[in-house]
Amino acid sequence: MVQTDLSKYDNSWFHIGARRLKVVVWYFINVFFLNCSWNPSSGLKVRLLRIFGANIGKGVVIKPSVNIKYPWNLSIGDYSWIGENVWIDNLVQVTIGSNVCISQGAMLLCGNHNYKLPTFDLIVKPIVIENGAWVGAKSTVCPGVTMSSHSVLSVGSVASKDLASYSVYRGNPATFVTKRIISES
Repeated sequence: MVQTDLSKYDNSWFHIGARRLKVVVWYFINVFFLNCSWNPSSGLKVRLLRIFGANIGKGVVIKPSVNIKYPWNLSIGDYSWIGENVWIDNLVQVTIGSNVCISQGAMLLCGNHNYKLPTFDLIVKPIVIENGAWVGAKSTVCPGVTMSSHSVLSVGSVASKDLASYSVYRGNPATFVTKRIISES
């Protein structure tokens, strides 16, 4: 029977998208200003992310202890919220629309591995979270997923496939529960 052999793992084809110095400086900025509990200033976090290449709209709120792998692979629309302990593992592009809520402890994962190969090859795919969507606390969005406009991924769920607009999903894997109806009152 064929077995996994990580000594033959090769991701030399993968490029981070920035020079090594920029990556190293970002790691320090991320640890001391974003992925920490002492810095409550959302404005400072947004400015630092923009300096490192993120495209961020107005009114974005970034809570303490947020971990963002590579800001140059991040786009966030207007008035979106990123909750405490969110992990954005954006090996490739993550696009977050406007008025999106990424709740506490959620994970956006752009990378995975091909478990069917002994070399455990790296797989990377972008994530798109469209306007008005809500990623519930402790939920996971997997590589290649699009959460369509105003979709909801409920608490602790795992989205491994695209979510339809104005729909609520729950579970692992996430399955459709009901339509999302938003009313004025």
